[in-house]
Amino acid sequence: MHTEQQDLFDKQPAPWELDAAQTQAVASVVFAAGPEKPFDYRVPEALSGQVEPGRRLHVPFGRAGRIVVGYCVRLETRQQLRPLKDVADVIDHRPLLSPAMLRLTEWMADYYMCPWATVLEAVLPAGVRSSAGTRRATLLSVPTRVAARLTELKLPKKQHDILRYLAASPRPLTPTQLAAAQKCTTGPIQELRKKGLIEAVKGQSTLAAPPRVQVNREQHLEMNADQLAALAAIRQSLDAREHRTILMHGITGSGKTEVYIQAIAEVISYGRQAIVLVPEISLTPQTQERFRSRFERVAVLHSHLTDVERHQHWQEIARGEVQVIVGARSAVFAPTPHLGLIVLDEEHEGSFKQDSAPRYHARDVALFRAAAENVPVVLGSATPSLESWHRAQQGQYQLVSLPRRVFDRPLPIVGTIDLRNEYQSRRSRGAIGRQLQLAIEEALREQGQVILLLNRRGFSTHIQCPACGKVVKCPNCELALTHHKPGEMAICHMCEFEQPAPRQCPDCDFVGIQYAGLGTQRLEAEVRARFPDVTCLRMDTDTMQAPGSHERALAKFRSGEVKILLGTQMIAKGLDFPNVTLVGVINADTALHLPDFRAAERTFQLVTQVAGRTGRGAKGGRVLVQTFSPEHPAIQAAVKHDFEMFASDELPIRDALSYPPYASMVRMVMRGPSEPATHEFAKHLAGLLQLSIAKFEPTARVLGPAPCPMAKLRGLYRFHLQLHGPNLVGICAAVREATANLQQPDEIQWIVDVDPLEML
Repeated sequence: MHTEQQDLFDKQPAPWELDAAQTQAVASVVFAAGPEKPFDYRVPEALSGQVEPGRRLHVPFGRAGRIVVGYCVRLETRQQLRPLKDVADVIDHRPLLSPAMLRLTEWMADYYMCPWATVLEAVLPAGVRSSAGTRRATLLSVPTRVAARLTELKLPKKQHDILRYLAASPRPLTPTQLAAAQKCTTGPIQELRKKGLIEAVKGQSTLAAPPRVQVNREQHLEMNADQLAALAAIRQSLDAREHRTILMHGITGSGKTEVYIQAIAEVISYGRQAIVLVPEISLTPQTQERFRSRFERVAVLHSHLTDVERHQHWQEIARGEVQVIVGARSAVFAPTPHLGLIVLDEEHEGSFKQDSAPRYHARDVALFRAAAENVPVVLGSATPSLESWHRAQQGQYQLVSLPRRVFDRPLPIVGTIDLRNEYQSRRSRGAIGRQLQLAIEEALREQGQVILLLNRRGFSTHIQCPACGKVVKCPNCELALTHHKPGEMAICHMCEFEQPAPRQCPDCDFVGIQYAGLGTQRLEAEVRARFPDVTCLRMDTDTMQAPGSHERALAKFRSGEVKILLGTQMIAKGLDFPNVTLVGVINADTALHLPDFRAAERTFQLVTQVAGRTGRGAKGGRVLVQTFSPEHPAIQAAVKHDFEMFASDELPIRDALSYPPYASMVRMVMRGPSEPATHEFAKHLAGLLQLSIAKFEPTARVLGPAPCPMAKLRGLYRFHLQLHGPNLVGICAAVREATANLQQPDEIQWIVDVDPLEML
């Protein structure tokens, strides 16, 4: 990654010239915008000791010497013959990134083929970079020489109390903060400053953090033999202070979270910190509550935090004041100075993969970070990704199993309803079939609660004219618009284009235009019509946009105020409600037949996970899965709660087609406003890749170019290429060579996705 700027006429200095070269401190700097490679700058004497890796600098750039912001990534003292420009100024009063985090970001830049500065910008929250919630102020501290003789000083009691309090403070305080803490005016503080017992410097003062929420502390729960065995495996790695990856395969309701908590308690007893990654933290308030009820100092990081809140959490974590960090994928970058354990709950979830540069997977970043810091990683799931399962079978991960539910509660009975028979035998074309209707009535009659899953938003999923066949599509994406009942709008779920829902065909003016397909809005309307006296609530991205909406919705369901909870996949994750006695999957096929090699895996995971939301209490539970494909292996395995059955059926298919986990994969996507031009560029790139693959990784293959399954998005036509091979290093080397001097038309963009999850 490191390089020096080279002039066309530069030459290597002769050995006798090096003796005359001046030894000087040189900072390597990368820029968020501009050239990808580091540039070198001389550190002037005035900034000696202030410039260090992890801080941001102001440096001159280009012939005009324009002052820009860059990240110092390396500092060396060396002989330098060629003159360098000077660092202009240091922005940060302390490093924002530790040496370990800099090594992590450098690895990410290399592995995901992304500019280093882009990774740095992703790792550091915007609120941290802008110092949100801080202001310039006078900061007070007690000099070491004074603190050493505190007991000898003859001072009035108030001044003595102030001095002791400030000396014990872990960070400098403003006069106002100190006066408020000691319940006095600033008069005694000024007296101490005059006596030279308090030092004052100008610096950034953090605004007062909000008071911590007081939560009743709970004791650890008693664990069964399987949980104790899993905990022992984690403790063994903790005691040995070694890196190990432990895959905890535990069926839904087997008590994985309790194992995490007791392992983290062990970590904290050593004076270390733990990071817990969960998919979409704002959707799982129960997880927050469980950790806060066990541990005193927990930071919860999620997308609803303000920049000020995120900056305050970041500072507390960096000072070592937080024991447990719970958050979504970006929490893997938490600046823990004493990391002891990383946990990924629901490790199979696709939300752990970022869909914009840097396109990292939090699981793989966690594995690299944990190995570098010599701490264990625990991956937990009832439905592990096939990549993790295969690695465990190969001995790369340690596999521990939780095959039983806590209290030996039985798994719910899962039955399938063949929608082909339903549609042939009944007049109604509603979302809820006859069998599911009767099951809901029975569950409600016995005072149970019901969860209904339909992984499609909106009211109707497409609008079509039966006379001419016209489908109302998005002009930007060429995808069918979804009918949303509020406001009677037709909306594109990819680019958010919207227009009034048509009352007649826009092409032939036929007035009998049809609204077809099932979305959660239509399901909600049907539930309210069929069960008018029962309270129901819908959870999808349309209803859960306001901060705190997830918590409020689930609190109503937990209290029993809501009897029927319906929604998209967000209700399939992390929910533990003992009174749920029925789960209904309205249509298990919504993603089963997509042109994506992971379609079957995602369907199995979703059905298995939502089925696990029931049967967690004394009442037991059952699951009914409506599907047009009851014989599909993924559905069959989900019905039996049998992950190993699914894996043994799916893995040979992956092996035969050289898909992960048996091969590495890189996907490249090209997009542009002109379909022919974009296609031509994609073919040109494919030709370059074929040549470089033959050199670096002859056993690999290049597939494509071909139109993406979603061939046009946001006004741009899309083509993709796939590279498959046994050695990712060779594939990436081939991509780097093929794209090193790649010239493309200004209007065409291209991206590289290493280990892609999204194929559409």
